[in-house]
Amino acid sequence: MLPLSAALDRAVAAVRTCEVCGNVDTMSPCSICADPRRGETGILIVVEDVADLWALERAGVGQVRYHVLGGVLSPLDGVGPDDLNLDGLIGRAQDYAEIVLAMNATVEGQTTAHYITDRLAGTGIRVTRLAHGVPVGGELDYLDEGTLSQALRARTEI
Repeated sequence: MLPLSAALDRAVAAVRTCEVCGNVDTMSPCSICADPRRGETGILIVVEDVADLWALERAGVGQVRYHVLGGVLSPLDGVGPDDLNLDGLIGRAQDYAEIVLAMNATVEGQTTAHYITDRLAGTGIRVTRLAHGVPVGGELDYLDEGTLSQALRARTEI
């Protein structure tokens, strides 16, 4: 148990949250944000949490950048706009031609997507969402890579 405990201590000391996107890595900016090829597509994908980011990465969605909100709006749970990384998103949005809202197909996920769409209205930035191939009530980290890839390719204007 001691080696496992020591390894966990080292992991806790080494892992940090990326100051740019909210991903977790051993460095900040993270390896995704530090990759100069990532910004060439002009696409920023907004996800609820780090698990969703890595689900999209496993699906091989391309050389995109991400923004992790750290949750979704949920008034019943006391989660409001100030509790999420929304200001960081609004600040970064101007650097991208398209913002893809990859929220889970839950009431809270869709509420968050609508809130972000309203905040970005009038900026001239194209705002899209994943296609409806993602089942209602489903969560991204439980979907297969083919479904995620197809959903991203079939995204639509909001």
